[in-house]
Amino acid sequence: MVLQPLRALFQKRVDGDDALLRLARLRFEQAGLAAEVYANSPDDLEAVLAFVPPGPPPTVHLSRRIDLLRAADRDVVGTFARRFADRVAGFVVHDRADMPDRLDEMEAVGRELSAALGTSTRLFVEYAVGCEPAEFVRLAGRLVPIERIGVCVDTGHVGIRQARRSFARRRPEVGDIATLDPADPRLPELADDVQAAVADGGRDVLELMTALGALGGPVHHHLHDGHPLVRGLSDHRGFLTRLPVPFPHGGRSSLDPLFGPAGLAAIVSTAARVYPAGLASFSLEIHESGGRLPLDDAAALFSHWRDTTNAERMNAWLDVLAQNAALVRAYG
Repeated sequence: MVLQPLRALFQKRVDGDDALLRLARLRFEQAGLAAEVYANSPDDLEAVLAFVPPGPPPTVHLSRRIDLLRAADRDVVGTFARRFADRVAGFVVHDRADMPDRLDEMEAVGRELSAALGTSTRLFVEYAVGCEPAEFVRLAGRLVPIERIGVCVDTGHVGIRQARRSFARRRPEVGDIATLDPADPRLPELADDVQAAVADGGRDVLELMTALGALGGPVHHHLHDGHPLVRGLSDHRGFLTRLPVPFPHGGRSSLDPLFGPAGLAAIVSTAARVYPAGLASFSLEIHESGGRLPLDDAAALFSHWRDTTNAERMNAWLDVLAQNAALVRAYG
């Protein structure tokens, strides 16, 4: 299987005690998922590691505020690396807009941090700020030859950014697609160009994967879908979710997302084709929830709760992860 082990976001999505993490562990074990966790401090990470499912070690998404080009932030990453080396599979840190212009410094940073990562832990620099894909490939070309250093492709971040660029080229009189929303009266007339731009964004993700695969180094992936017309967080959605609109388009009153099931299948097949064996890893980074879902076999975990509303919300989100994991595996 191409995407094995498959990881998913492991955290409390609602307020509550550690029974929520015990629920997450149960559902991850049932779905055969490994974990990706968020950690703002080493103590945060130590606490959550007590709950992650057994099996492949987790990946760890560090604070989005960390900038590897700042010495103090590198010290933070180094502290994590030394304390948890070989206990986690990898750390993920966001890129910054100036990194493609400071390649010599980034290469030096990579070599500095590589020495602290142990023998089985990697550091991944994630595409997050929206630089041109070609710039990110140049950055990757300096990082991935360094032992224990890789990059991370966030399918939603890349796809949304590229869809916005494509739409601006198609309809310069409108400008940024993100200024539109499903209720915009202009949208029925613009929908074909919107969806063409969304399709361009999905294809650009595959092209970026192909370019990174040619470098032959480790690549982590955050798998999630989205659409640039979604208000608020435009990505971090599941691959089965379409965008409702108040008008018909292509026989439906909804729009295709960046990927959908067919696009996810293309991601999986591209990964199998372009990456050397053992150098790609994958996490479902889906925030979308499904409302509430009865606890059923997990009810005993919450026997001390008087109101299980949040537990049912957490259970619904975990079910969304499980459904998307099943979809990934159907293609992998």
